[in-house]
Amino acid sequence: MCQNTGGNLIFYQGSRKMEGRYYLVFISFCIIHIVQAQQGFISLDCGLPTNDSPYIEPVTGLVFSSDADHIQSGKSGRIQKDLETLHIKPYLFLRYFPDGVRNCYTLDVLQNIKYLIKAVFVYGNYDGFSDYPSFDLYLGPNKWARVDLEGKVNGTVEEVIHVPRSNSLQICLVKTGNSLPFVSALELRLLRNDTYVVPDVSLKKLFRRYYRQSDRLIRYPDDVFDRIWSPFFLPEWKQITTTLEVNNSNNFEPPKAALKSAAIPRDVNGTQLTINWTLDNPTEQVHLYFHFAELQPLEIEGNSSDFPADIIRMLHTRKFYIVVNGNVTVDSFVPLDLAVNTVETVVKKCEGGKCSLQLVKSESILGRPPLVNAMEAFTAIKFPNSETDPDDVVSIKILQDTYGLNKTDWQGDPCSPQQYLWSGLNCSYMNMSTSPRIISLNLSSHGLTGKIVPQIQNLTELQILDLSNNKLTGRVPEFLANMKSLLFINISNNNLDGSIPRALLDRKKLQLYFEGNPKLCGLDTCKISSGNKQNKIIVPVASAVAIFIVVSVLIVVFIKKRPSSIQALHSATTSLSLEGKMRRISYSEIQLMTNNFERVIGEGGFGVVYHAYLDDRQQVAVKVLSPSSSQGYKQFKAEVELLLRVHHANLVSLVGYCDEQPHLALIYKYMTNGDLKAHLLGKYGECVLNWANRLRIAVEVALGLEYLHSGCKPPMVHRDVKSVNILLDEHLQAKLADFGLSRSFSIGDETHVSTGVVGTPGYLDPEYYKTHRLTEKSDVYSFGIVLLEMITNQPVIDQVNEYPHIAERVGTMLTRGDIKTIVDPDLNEEYDSGSLWKALELAMSCVNPYPVARPDMSHVVHELKECVKSENLRAGLSQVMESESSVDQGMSSESGMTPNAR
Repeated sequence: MCQNTGGNLIFYQGSRKMEGRYYLVFISFCIIHIVQAQQGFISLDCGLPTNDSPYIEPVTGLVFSSDADHIQSGKSGRIQKDLETLHIKPYLFLRYFPDGVRNCYTLDVLQNIKYLIKAVFVYGNYDGFSDYPSFDLYLGPNKWARVDLEGKVNGTVEEVIHVPRSNSLQICLVKTGNSLPFVSALELRLLRNDTYVVPDVSLKKLFRRYYRQSDRLIRYPDDVFDRIWSPFFLPEWKQITTTLEVNNSNNFEPPKAALKSAAIPRDVNGTQLTINWTLDNPTEQVHLYFHFAELQPLEIEGNSSDFPADIIRMLHTRKFYIVVNGNVTVDSFVPLDLAVNTVETVVKKCEGGKCSLQLVKSESILGRPPLVNAMEAFTAIKFPNSETDPDDVVSIKILQDTYGLNKTDWQGDPCSPQQYLWSGLNCSYMNMSTSPRIISLNLSSHGLTGKIVPQIQNLTELQILDLSNNKLTGRVPEFLANMKSLLFINISNNNLDGSIPRALLDRKKLQLYFEGNPKLCGLDTCKISSGNKQNKIIVPVASAVAIFIVVSVLIVVFIKKRPSSIQALHSATTSLSLEGKMRRISYSEIQLMTNNFERVIGEGGFGVVYHAYLDDRQQVAVKVLSPSSSQGYKQFKAEVELLLRVHHANLVSLVGYCDEQPHLALIYKYMTNGDLKAHLLGKYGECVLNWANRLRIAVEVALGLEYLHSGCKPPMVHRDVKSVNILLDEHLQAKLADFGLSRSFSIGDETHVSTGVVGTPGYLDPEYYKTHRLTEKSDVYSFGIVLLEMITNQPVIDQVNEYPHIAERVGTMLTRGDIKTIVDPDLNEEYDSGSLWKALELAMSCVNPYPVARPDMSHVVHELKECVKSENLRAGLSQVMESESSVDQGMSSESGMTPNAR
């Protein structure tokens, strides 16, 4: 039979020796029996060879097993031989991680059930370098602790009380420097949900003590939850103990061994017992749990004293206050005789990180001094990042297992935190409390074989799917047509066969690429109308080559015949026909208005912008074309053509023009407050744009872009949205300027144009830069960069920074969850944090690298108006922003008369 006595497991079978297979059967039976007694325990000996697993740890009687089934990476190590006697068996082996940045364990747990989670780290000079490592420890997508072994010869333990949000828990080790992360053991213990109840936070252990002069650690089986209790005692204290039974029956069930002793003041007349500790972070909130039991119960009956019973009771009663940092948190507490009473209190803040606790005897000169048997202290730790949607996680892991995707970085949570996003994925991040969703999956050139697995359809928010350049076989599944979010599918260069489902081909606004599958039904065999499917199916390579050759010849011919002067270019173009549409001004008048071109207020590829007065009273800006600028003429012509047919309160409008060849000029209303960039750079002195004004400007620019994209027929793309092209009038109303690079789409099914890449570095859509495919989403990207500028007041490109581009910098800072490191400090925290977070999330969605994942400008306008409402509520203003009404009035007075561009 087997017996567990106080943590020491004893094996015996009468007087006969157990040998061979009988012994093995017997050991297996004992392990099964003990495992059943440890339901809810997970005990992993990390790095333990699988042929040594499982085993019963002889000191505690806990059953440990190898971690091999819970992690795909890492190597096994063992501490030095001369250090093994200092540690129990589970801490002799370890697993270290020479490859990858994040390596994660995956453990099956019970969702919404409380666990005590311990991670044990014993370096033991396993590598012979005597170089104590440091690294980060994550619980799912959130940082749990910084592990630094420097000076900790005997190792260290990190412990947290946590409620998993799903039935799968990841514990990740993250490399942060040159040293390699490692772990010796992982131990999970099921707790009662009615203990350590603190909403919305987890509890990170500071210390857990019992007060006795001893060197013994108390843990399982004395503590049924395997909490580890360390002895602690100070010279100014006196110890009292009992041999009597102490009842520990409350929901915390502190071990009886910890309750059988207590500390009281050494002075016989002592009135106070003090406990001090220090926090690394002074702002941390501390949760204290005291476990009290009276070890000297009063026995009135049979007492031979001449004192009355009530006097005796008064002399022997123990009543005291609990005072934390000078504040009484528990008044007149009396411990129960030989029975536990657990008291919880919260410390909001310890000044300078120095915390002080006093147990103070009540005011009566009679009675016993205060006592304490055991105590636990935790800091509240918030885990703000949500885990990826559980259905998405299950689906992507099935894909991982089915296709054998042993990618180093495919560990832990797929989407969160954002800096450890799995390669080949892109995710949507609404806010920190909403689960990220997988919206893009790129498995191109990954050696995939077999069929397209049906679990892909469970990625219900998927917008982009790239399975090209693999060895996939079988038919194109019909379920792809039912994935409503899909906008792009690339299954080209595989071994797929059969025909493409009609439902998939009939999907509007879906780009489908399938060339390079010899057995797959193509254009000719399927007899698909190219007129209906021109944006869904890529043109075969041979045809593309032929078209390229023809276009190349035409370009060469055009270049040879191109006029060599600006006059020739004028003659080759259609007259602008400005007559009758606006005021015509002679070149001599332009010279007079500008005081012979005295004051330059801007310059670009077209030429120079001057300040001027029209009729000696109206301030205007005069854009004069440089005669030597052929590219400038194209911009000039494009701007004229666009401004003749668009009318919106948030787009600049022409006042007049000059068309005396070779002199060309356009006259605009002068914008008194310059451009947005100048305001953000502080060129207007102490006049800082507050958050409400920035939001209003963002709404106005978004309305202007929305009009270009949706109100114009054909739609227009600005192509050069940036803060310097956002001008502000005397009321700080924003108008979008400089339409020289704008392009329009032909009417019909055309969703993009192929064009040479132009724009401003930093604001330029990377997808447009890469593919030359221009869409409205290119403006959305640029607007997102402007919105990030307005939020952060940081340069768009900062070459000296580790992350030069503003989107990279903000994305990195977002993962830390501290908005104060992102927001422009000039705002002095005078903003509604909800509106700012919403605007920040909107900006990040606008700069998504995949155009299909970006919102359209109508959605941007709606979200920004919601931000304005939140900010106005904070400021105690009307929910309808003042400028919004002016914007709407402007639209009704200008664009309302001509709702569609002419």
